[in-house]
Amino acid sequence: MLVFVKPGPEWVALLFALMRMGAVPALIDPAMGLRGVLACVARIAPRGFVGTRAAGWLKLVMNRYFRTVEVALTTEGLTPGATPLRDLVDEDDGAFEPAPTSGDDPAAILFTSGSTGPAKGVVYTHAMCVAQTAALRELYGMREGDVDVACFAPFALFGPALGLTTVLPSIDFSHPARANPEDVVRALQAHNAVQCFGSPAIWRRVAPWCARNGVKLHGLKRLMIAGAPVHPSMVEECRSMLPDGDVHTPYGATESLPVSSASGEEILAARERTASGAGNFVGRPAPHCEARVIAIRDEPLPIWREELLVKPGELGELIVSGPQVTREYAFEPDHTAASKIRDGARIWHRMGDLVRMDESGAIWFQGRKSHRLETELGVFGPVAVENVFRSHASIARCALVGVGERGRERPVLVVEPHAAAWPRSEAQRTSLVAQIRAAGASHPLGARVEQVLFRRELPVDVRHNAKIDRGALKRWATEQLQ
Repeated sequence: MLVFVKPGPEWVALLFALMRMGAVPALIDPAMGLRGVLACVARIAPRGFVGTRAAGWLKLVMNRYFRTVEVALTTEGLTPGATPLRDLVDEDDGAFEPAPTSGDDPAAILFTSGSTGPAKGVVYTHAMCVAQTAALRELYGMREGDVDVACFAPFALFGPALGLTTVLPSIDFSHPARANPEDVVRALQAHNAVQCFGSPAIWRRVAPWCARNGVKLHGLKRLMIAGAPVHPSMVEECRSMLPDGDVHTPYGATESLPVSSASGEEILAARERTASGAGNFVGRPAPHCEARVIAIRDEPLPIWREELLVKPGELGELIVSGPQVTREYAFEPDHTAASKIRDGARIWHRMGDLVRMDESGAIWFQGRKSHRLETELGVFGPVAVENVFRSHASIARCALVGVGERGRERPVLVVEPHAAAWPRSEAQRTSLVAQIRAAGASHPLGARVEQVLFRRELPVDVRHNAKIDRGALKRWATEQLQ
């Protein structure tokens, strides 16, 4: 059942109602654009559709993509070819008998954002949903009655399952980087929120606003930041808003959540290691999640083999297994084969992330496998090296990309300076480049960076507005240096 309804109370109620009646809601992120959305629709061939008036007209105009739809509902007024949802509401408040589903039955299909590859429909089962909520409760000590402000719409679905009161702030969930910080703060304060989940793009706006206005978020015990690597400087800035709580950085993916989590206290304790190139500390495996690191391979790995493992501390790809880990993509056998490793009845999911994991189980995120640099010095994850350069006060964000042939790639650093630090003359540019290169000289690969390019703003993903699009920057940097 395709669900094209804007996030809000009705959206949450609708999704739970569909799952309770045995339907399988499918959520596609509209931020990926019309072409991407229609490609996802075509792949899953939905039998049902429920959407706003605008979505209903899209179905009519692009009917060839929706030709499998047998039941169409609309949440707003009248739309040709669709039945108003209010006409189906049963005012009888008697007991509702849920569909006789089993734990292995599909509960929902949630599409990835497509920011680091083609968008794929992740199949959630009912058992997985139960396992996720149990892991989150155990990991964070969530209690029934807590108030949660969800700045990322899908996280709002955990609230009712955990017995939380969920508040959806007045923001555009498709563009978190445009959120008005006052709207977020107003929601937190008006409802005495205990926890809040949001993208780094949200807190990049809220934290400075709170600092300028002397605002403290009293009563907020858990401020969760996820969706992209979180730099210690952001953790420190956000912690300054929290007299009663701490920052937490849940790590995972649509295919597996949570994998791990790190507290602000832990991240700041590891700050010097992060600045020296160790990577981002993202915690240790979450409850009921097992994590391993395997050698970097691009081909499918159909069957688990012990020789795939790397030694503790070595760079490799993270794989995870557990009851909260998905087993397949919807109607995508090739992507399923590329991302899953079978180990008897167990499934290992390949996260597509490069990490180092020590003997204690601590996970240090290095970057996406698809963004790795293969140089004469060896293979590197970009995030770990970028953190070394971030010690320079002029850098708001930066991205390290490889230019040239694999195995001999040359590292190029693309820098987004703070607005006040933008070089306004060739002399300022030359001086700033020299300073930035000096900041990264302590790292073996950082010392090889000769080309430093500047951009007013780095391109980011459509969902969280926070993951840097290093693929686009690599193409851009290659063109600039030709």
